[in-house]
Amino acid sequence: MRATRNAVRVLCGAALVLAAGSCTLSPRAAPVSRAADADFRGRFFRLCDVAATELNRDARQVPKPVPFYIDSYAVRALCVAFDMTGEPRYLDACRRWSDRMIEFQRRMIPVGAYYMNYARKPGEKEGGWYVGDSSSIAMGILATSVRCADPNDKARYLDSVRLYAKLVLDNYVGEAGGITDGLWPKYGGEWWCSSGVFASLAFLLYDETGDEQYLQAALDAVDWLNRLEPRRIKFNYWKDGAPSVVMYVLEAYSAGLPHLKPGTETHKAALARIAKMLDWMSKNQQGRGAKSPWDYNSQWGSKLGGLPFHMYVYSRRLSGRQALRPAADEELRHIGAILFQTDPPALSQLACFAMMSYAERLCPGALYRSSRR
Repeated sequence: MRATRNAVRVLCGAALVLAAGSCTLSPRAAPVSRAADADFRGRFFRLCDVAATELNRDARQVPKPVPFYIDSYAVRALCVAFDMTGEPRYLDACRRWSDRMIEFQRRMIPVGAYYMNYARKPGEKEGGWYVGDSSSIAMGILATSVRCADPNDKARYLDSVRLYAKLVLDNYVGEAGGITDGLWPKYGGEWWCSSGVFASLAFLLYDETGDEQYLQAALDAVDWLNRLEPRRIKFNYWKDGAPSVVMYVLEAYSAGLPHLKPGTETHKAALARIAKMLDWMSKNQQGRGAKSPWDYNSQWGSKLGGLPFHMYVYSRRLSGRQALRPAADEELRHIGAILFQTDPPALSQLACFAMMSYAERLCPGALYRSSRR
C-alpha cells in the first residue's frame, strides 16, 4: 500500500507522513459523511493525546501494574496518528515506550523475551512468561521501527523484534504448527492466543523484512487456527471470554489475508472461520442492538473495543462485505459513548483496543504498514 502524493518526508520521524491530517492510503475506502468522520477523528485524537501523555511517563502501576500488551495497542494507534499528522510527540511516546521494552528485554531470561509488567521480571529465572502478550508488545515495537527515518533507530527496534521472534521460533512452535504460550505452567500445548497474535506479528515481520521463515511460521499457525474449534478450547475460555478469543484469533487472519492464496484450502477455511466470528459479533455487539452479556469495561469484554478494527479490515478485503463498515461505525459509536463518559477519557484497556478501531476507520491499512510499502 503506497502513500499518496500528499506524503512528505520528515527527517526527524517517520519515513512517510500523511499531510495535513488526511489519510488516503486506501483509495477503495467507501465515502462517509463528513459529520461522522469528524466525530470519529475528534475522539481518536483525544484518546491519542491522553495516550501520548500517559505512555511518555514511567510504566503505569496504578491502581495495579498495567500489562504492557495493553499499552502496545495504544502505541500502534499512536503510530497511525503520527502518520496522519506528523505530530512528533505521538512518535516520541512510542519511542520512549519501545526503548523501555528493549531495556527490560536486555535483562530477561530467556534471551529475547519481553517483560510484561507482571509475572517473570528481568533477571529472574522462575515464573510465568507468555508468548501471546509478548507478541503484542513486539508489534508495538515493530510499528515504532517502521516510522523511524534514522536507519540506526529503525534497525535497533527491528533487531529487538527479530530477537524475540527467534526465541519463539526456536522454542515454542508446536508439531502441528500452532504456537505454545511460552512458560505457562497451566498448559504447554499449542494455544489460540499465542498462535493468533504471533502469527500476526510473523506476517508483519515478513512484510518488513522479506524473510521467508516468518511467512512460513505464520501460514502454519493459520492452518492450525483453521482446525481449532473455539467453543471447545480448554479452561472455558470461550464461555468466559469469547470477545478475547475472537479478537486475538482474528489478528492472524486480518494480517494474513493478503498472503493466503485464493482458492486454496487454507484460504477457504480462513474465510469460513472469519464468517463464523463475524456472525458471533452481530449477536454480541451492543452498538448493533444485541443483548450482549459482556461488560465493555471488564477484562474479557474490553476486547470488544478492538472488534470494529477487524470489521473495517474485512469490509475492504472481502468481497460482498462492504456492509460491515456501517455496522462497525454503529459499534464504535457505542464504544465511544462509554469511553467519553469522563473528560479526559481514561487510558483503559477498552480505550487502547478502541484506538486500533479508530485508527483503521480513519486511515485504512496504516496499522499494517511496512517500510517496504
